Formats: sequence, structure tokens, C-alpha cells
Amino acid sequence: MASRNRRRGKKSHAGSYVLAILLTLVSLFILGGIGYLYLTASSAGDFDKETLCPTNGPTAITAFLIDTTDPLSETTLLDLRTNFQRTASSIPVGSLLEIYSLTEVPGDLKKLFGRCNPGDASTVSEWTANPRIRQKRWQELFKNILDKVADDLPKGQGGEASPIMAGIQKIKLGVFDQYSELDVQKQIYVASDMIEHTPLYSQYKSGIDYKTYKASNASRKYATSLSGIDVGIWYIDRKDRKFNGIEHNSFCGNWVVDNGGNFIPSIRLEGMN
Repeated sequence: MASRNRRRGKKSHAGSYVLAILLTLVSLFILGGIGYLYLTASSAGDFDKETLCPTNGPTAITAFLIDTTDPLSETTLLDLRTNFQRTASSIPVGSLLEIYSLTEVPGDLKKLFGRCNPGDASTVSEWTANPRIRQKRWQELFKNILDKVADDLPKGQGGEASPIMAGIQKIKLGVFDQYSELDVQKQIYVASDMIEHTPLYSQYKSGIDYKTYKASNASRKYATSLSGIDVGIWYIDRKDRKFNGIEHNSFCGNWVVDNGGNFIPSIRLEGMN
């Protein structure tokens, strides 16, 4: 009888031990879940109210430079808007989007937009945030403004100069260098005919021989470090262009690589201007 009681006692102790382990695991799971929800909820609202960017910096940076120093045809403008809306609307949550138009004054850009994508209702959980408020903020402070920028993209007008290199340099110094400590994707799209025309160097006069450009003062004045930056060209065709478009694109690629950047595949916008 005593032996049977001892066996029952051992089973009872073993059962209690297993139960204690299970309760401990359940408690840890619950505490971990609560901690995750707390951290997620905290980070969901951790953003700058003016830029809508995460307070620890954007998760990526995309910039647009739109050349408005020469007129655009309706066909080219429509294609530009389509590509712009497709690219701009696809940037990830937390990514910074900066949009500028080029003027005839070197380095004098007109800022059209500058905010991070805060994410719509689909990017948050009901457990950690209010999807309705998130959707409202995304719609009013990001999408609606971005749509208006797309609708109002300037058709361009005749200018005395087209300082494209100076425009890229200005964005690099004013936008990308501001977040130089962040190891995030950085890219710039330039919608332009890419015909550089300034007092220091003009492709209308000198053509597109890269050695000629390198011998000019412009190569020193507008040299800028594009290290870690992807550069893409949305090429605008001009009927008065006196050089081959493929060779011209090659010149642009040489300039980007020569300045340490990554020249990504370019596109040709439809229409003749």
C-alpha cells in the first residue's frame, strides 16, 4: 500500500511540474505579445508631424527633378504624369518623396512636394493603431497633395539656360546629404531633354563629346558626389536636337558614373517636343 501511495505521489509531483512549465510558457507568450503590441503601437505614432517621416529618419529617399526650362507637348506631359504617378505612388511606407522643378538659374529649384508616405489604413493593425485615422491622414496629407502635384506638373516654358547638372547637385546637397548617415536607398529621377546649356558649358555649342565637357569649367563647378545614389533619366525628345539620343544617354551615364553614382536604366517619354 505504501509503495502504491509513493507512486501516486511521484505522478502528482510530475503533473504539477509539467503544469507549472506550461503556465510559465503561456505567461511568457502573453507578456511577449503584450510587449510586441506595445512596441508596435509606440512606433506606429512615432513620426514627424510636418514631414510625416519616422522620427529616426526616412526608410528610403526618392527625388524627382522635372525640367521646365523648355515647353513640353501634351503627349509628353501625359506620359510624364503617368510615369510620375506610378512611381511616386509605389514608394514604401516611411519613404521620403521630394519633387522639384528646374529653373534657368543654376541651383535655383522650385520645390513642389516634400513628405514621407505615412501609409494608409492597410498598413496598420486595429490592435496597434486606428486604421480610420491613418487612412484620413494619408488621404489628406499625402495622396491628395501628391495627386494635385501630378495634375499641375508644369508644361515648361522657354528659358535662357538649362542648368541640369546644377539642379542634380542642389538636390544631392540639400536632400540626400541631409540624411547621409542613413543606410537607405537613395534615388533621383530626372525628367529632361538633358541638353545642358549654361554659360560655362553648352551642348548646343559643344556637342556631347565627354572630353570637351571635362575640359570645361562646368565639370569642376557642378561636380558632386553621387555615391550610393541611383540616377535614372526620363528622356524628353527634342526635334532640334543635333545629336544621337543613344549617344546622349551614354554621355549622361558617363557623367553619373564619373561622379560616383549608379546609372539605372532610363526611359524615353513619348512625344516630340
